[in-house]
Amino acid sequence: MIVILFLLMAGFVVLIKGADIFVDGAAHLARTLDVSPMIIGLTVVAFGTSVPELFVNIAASVGGDTDIALGNVMGSNIANGLLVLGISALIRPLQIFRKTVWQAIPFSLLAAIMLWVLANDVFVDGSFFSILSRSDGWVLLGFFTVFMAYSAAVIAPVDGLPPVDPVPPEKAAAVALKMAFGFCGLLFGSRWIVDSAVALADRLGAPRVVVGLTVVALGTSLPELATSVAAARRGAAEIAVGNVVGSNIFNILFVLGISAVIRPLPVNPAANMDLAMLTATSVLLVVFLFAGQVRVMGRREGGLALFLYVLYTGYLVYPLFF
Repeated sequence: MIVILFLLMAGFVVLIKGADIFVDGAAHLARTLDVSPMIIGLTVVAFGTSVPELFVNIAASVGGDTDIALGNVMGSNIANGLLVLGISALIRPLQIFRKTVWQAIPFSLLAAIMLWVLANDVFVDGSFFSILSRSDGWVLLGFFTVFMAYSAAVIAPVDGLPPVDPVPPEKAAAVALKMAFGFCGLLFGSRWIVDSAVALADRLGAPRVVVGLTVVALGTSLPELATSVAAARRGAAEIAVGNVVGSNIFNILFVLGISAVIRPLPVNPAANMDLAMLTATSVLLVVFLFAGQVRVMGRREGGLALFLYVLYTGYLVYPLFF
């Protein structure tokens, strides 16, 4: 058990550090190639905090561990909406002024509803079992393309993009080496995480989807947590909320889309509870930020979000120990 936990922790460290190096290299490459700041903002910035989820899901799908892949995205989005924003709101109430941030929030709810529909073949069209098929994956990727086009056409020109740190030019060889090093970290880290998560589930006698919903999801949400907490401490509520909203949209439409295209993801009927929680998290975010004239998620709402996350996690792990 100690070895499994050590490999799991090492996997998270290597994965997150690899993601940081890879994204930094991608930003350098974009600057070197004179790519416009708009494109960098819409791709590199949006891509950055969701790289861990993407590579863990690719590793899980390629290895046939589809429960880990599905659980990781659902659990990560729930953790983002309840844990990450809950902690951020406790640090400093999150008041949203920029129109473009709350314009994107309904897309997060739409993505969650779309996932529920695609993952419920039994209820939607009377199939004998539910599965996120390859065609479902392409549908998700198609909607991701629509969202990116909307962001470029409507959101970016009106109110700008998330801030991109200045990136000095580097030699192409140095940039390529940096990206290769980061990519290797992503590959090895994601593989260690998936293998360790499977071993941990088998050792505890737990369903793999539960490990994906909790341990793996919490680990891959660390970049979002670090980014949003830092933004909240600086009073940058738009960055804290926008980071979570963008990541949740990216996780469902792009990460799950890629995962389903690689290997169809069977959906256990029991996952409807988790899908309902995912949708409820998105609904709560809309209610918190749209109820009343002042769009603010205060400490009371942050405390409620944290309480709900603890309650949900307890619901998942209680059967394992009692």
